[in-house]
Amino acid sequence: MSVGHYENFPVGSILLPRRMRRAVHAIYHFARYADDVADEGDKQAEERLRELAQLQGELDVIRDGGIPAMPLMRNLAAAISSHALPMQPFYDLLSAFSQDVVKKRYQNFAEVVDYCRRSANPVGRLMLALYGENDPRSLAMSDGICTALQLINFLQDVAIDWDKDRIYIPLDDLEKFRIRESQIAGRDATGLWRPMMLAQIERTRKMLQAGAPLGKVLKGRLGLELRLVIMGGGRILKKLHDSGGDVFRQRPVLTWRDWVYMLWRALRAR
Repeated sequence: MSVGHYENFPVGSILLPRRMRRAVHAIYHFARYADDVADEGDKQAEERLRELAQLQGELDVIRDGGIPAMPLMRNLAAAISSHALPMQPFYDLLSAFSQDVVKKRYQNFAEVVDYCRRSANPVGRLMLALYGENDPRSLAMSDGICTALQLINFLQDVAIDWDKDRIYIPLDDLEKFRIRESQIAGRDATGLWRPMMLAQIERTRKMLQAGAPLGKVLKGRLGLELRLVIMGGGRILKKLHDSGGDVFRQRPVLTWRDWVYMLWRALRAR
């Protein structure tokens, strides 16, 4: 379902058709590199934004039919050309990564969803494009799944994101449940933390379920891959729910038992 810490991307899975794997690797490496520019190391914000702007310049070169300077981007250009991929998802990813450099809090759920629209949904849209699927209903379901997966990641990583001075839980939800930032800093799951997290989990679960039929709409290996992704998200949500949203004591992850169960379910759900 994922490789490394870019958790919404099925990198070179054996479930994917061989003709798609090189393109998937090229797209992943672009996203991974850009995300690391925004997130990793000790660079100042200005330097991060400058490097992301350089990547956007390379995208402009590809869009205009030129040859980009970076080997990474030349590989991406080949994937875009070979599969007639749309350019907008790549620009959207860069927009989201740039936003991560400068925006650390989100006032409401609409702001979070707008971020997910650019940080997660492009991945699903690019996978559908590789598969030749452009039906509006499929795109909408894909967006719902990808946004839900990003929200799940936010719920898993509350403590990790705090260490980066980021909070992706909407501030108006924290205020509604009388939760202060100091409670997150103190890894404190008492008070109204549980009902606040359960509300986040339920909202995300409904979004994931709304997109889940796409796993049966898509046939073959991509459909199987997507069903596994959806089930993986569902399993993490269940673990979050069972813990009452206490992600401070243990971040929920998928075990090998989960993978066996998910594969069995995914194969039966064709």
